[in-house]
Amino acid sequence: MATRVLITADAVGGVWQYATDLACALPALGFEPTVAVLGPEPSAAQRAALDEAGIPLIETGLPLDWLCDGPVPVREAGKALCALVRERGFDLVHCNMPTLAANGAFDVPVVAVAHGCLATWWDAANGTNLPPDFRWQRTLTEQGFRAASRVVAPTAAFAAVIQTTYGLTDLPIPVHNGRRPLTIDAGEESDAVFTAGRLWDQVKQTRLLDRVAARLSVPFHAAGALVGPHGEQVPVDHLHPLGLLGEAELAGWLARRPIFVSAARFEPFGLAVLEAAAAGCPLVLTDLPTFRELWDGAATFVAPEDEDGFVAAIEALRADPAARAVMGAAAQQRAERYTPAAVARDMAALYASLLAPVATPERSAAA
Repeated sequence: MATRVLITADAVGGVWQYATDLACALPALGFEPTVAVLGPEPSAAQRAALDEAGIPLIETGLPLDWLCDGPVPVREAGKALCALVRERGFDLVHCNMPTLAANGAFDVPVVAVAHGCLATWWDAANGTNLPPDFRWQRTLTEQGFRAASRVVAPTAAFAAVIQTTYGLTDLPIPVHNGRRPLTIDAGEESDAVFTAGRLWDQVKQTRLLDRVAARLSVPFHAAGALVGPHGEQVPVDHLHPLGLLGEAELAGWLARRPIFVSAARFEPFGLAVLEAAAAGCPLVLTDLPTFRELWDGAATFVAPEDEDGFVAAIEALRADPAARAVMGAAAQQRAERYTPAAVARDMAALYASLLAPVATPERSAAA
């Protein structure tokens, strides 16, 4: 009988892609995944993709921690999820929102995945400790990590940050994220520059990219929202904003292999970078430990906040078609490491280790 795994997700950002790609890869390894979505409802296209793959979807109506004003709704969401696990007989919970595990009330093993957290984001964005109004999120996150059976991070570099930030005894287990390659019909190469992500998020440094765009003689396209869920806004004067793109639209832009740029100064993994690399786009990235871990030798790195450096790196690739082709091919080859199948293999091994019978002295003697 297949092991039943409940995978939590939200329909707002990259966690949805991670969770659903993983869910679609697990059945081949003997697991029966169900995706439980919290926060805003998934779109019709998101529902259809899971339905087509035969993956059950539970729309819980429960809140996301980063959209809450205090700890009570998050704790209540954790209790509701515990009840759901008991009622439906799941064998294991894969929790992509570690705060849900803060109550420590699950009767089955819990894997908590640290895709990011407010405390580490705040430090990168502001260089200060969390203000009092947000400290409850740090507390619940730490409680969730400590209550979980295992903690996982998408890179070894971010695992080290999480361990230091929360004083964890054990280093979180690094399991690199994966992404199913977009369906791309490669077209004529575009002499343009491209970025994608949460443009409103200050750690993405959209303002810096806007200044870079002002100094280029080619278009610099930017896909993603300029307004955040709490009203955060980033005005742009020189970037060409494309808004939120569907998968097919994004594939169309990447098919022409523009130079892909990320100037983020905080990025636990970076699924948008992986999507661009898989399409063969040459990469220009901030010199972060996480990006070095994933893309060293397959990208051009620029020091954080170095506007001149980003302009120079972009212009160097534009001026040297041969180097541009080499870097695009290197990125595409490296992207082949980071697949949902690879994530599923690593997570399946972790699930199995948590579900294996505990060896008692009696069992050992019998063996």
